[in-house]
Amino acid sequence: MFGEILAVWHGVPVTALRIYTDGACSGNPGPGGWAWASSADHHASGGEPETTNNRMELTAVLRAIQDNPSPLVVVMDSTYVKNGLESWSKGWVRNGWKTKAGEPVKNRDLWEALLAALAERPKGEVSFEWVKGHSGDIMNDLVDGLAVVQRDAHRPVGAARSAGSAGAAGGGGKLSELPADEQRAERRRRDPRIPAGWLLAVFGHTPDRLGGWDDNPVADRVRSDLVEVIDALARLHPDLVVVTGIRPGSELLAAEAAERAEVPYVAVVGFPGIDRNLSAAARQRGEAAADRAASVVRLERKEPTDVDSFRKAMRRRDAWIIAAADEAVLVWDEVDDRLARLHADLDLRLGAGLTVLHPPG
Repeated sequence: MFGEILAVWHGVPVTALRIYTDGACSGNPGPGGWAWASSADHHASGGEPETTNNRMELTAVLRAIQDNPSPLVVVMDSTYVKNGLESWSKGWVRNGWKTKAGEPVKNRDLWEALLAALAERPKGEVSFEWVKGHSGDIMNDLVDGLAVVQRDAHRPVGAARSAGSAGAAGGGGKLSELPADEQRAERRRRDPRIPAGWLLAVFGHTPDRLGGWDDNPVADRVRSDLVEVIDALARLHPDLVVVTGIRPGSELLAAEAAERAEVPYVAVVGFPGIDRNLSAAARQRGEAAADRAASVVRLERKEPTDVDSFRKAMRRRDAWIIAAADEAVLVWDEVDDRLARLHADLDLRLGAGLTVLHPPG
């Protein structure tokens, strides 16, 4: 994703690359993650087991600058980092890295590294913008999701997890350091809600991108294609189980496809009231699918109170399913940007275990 700001790089006018950054942390200190991205295909992320949110925000910006030697517009949702870069750091340097109150500046090592990285670049080659976090900005959501995945991957085994996350009590060490097969077993040991079997998660478009809310040729074709995928995987994995949130669209079609392929499916209900804004017919169809499921996993007890908390709860639901899955199918036309963050999360977690299924039309 490229910006509109022109810069001069080695004497040649070029368009500055827009890089979004974000950090995430659980606790202060605690496990954290950072990420930068200019698109779903151009990104990087990492994390630490013992850090803070501000350190992860700083690391994300530092790595974005270090990893991308072209002119940049760095877009962040941290006023701490933006104000520090554009204002506070000048006083810190003059005062020998002391605040106005005479206290040592926190995270000095990262601030110094960041200022040094900027000093190595031609003047004006890197600029900064702020975006409100969790405001529906697609790229901000993308980097937030990447950072959250890293945060969870760096949780020590045995760390307590909040409702909706994928862990319980356990031994020592980081889950991300275990071999793939051991990670799978450890996830199931730490979270008894994860179903037994080889788990296929299905996500994708809502009805507005699948021909509408009623039965139609586009939805019929997607369901048929899902039956073929599920049937083929069941031949490879006799213990295959489809995991779906049974929301209208691809998720509900996945449950119906599993039934047709005679493969059990598990319905994941993220939180109470998840279907509150659906029509009566859509709610009844989802409730019927939950009744027919082999089991129902309920992640959270508290119902979101506003749009922002609803969105966050949905993301926690998605993160739990992604962490539990062995493979996944994403029904995506690769045009609808609303699924870009989800695609990036699935790709980061599953790699070759992710299949993108294109709907017809």
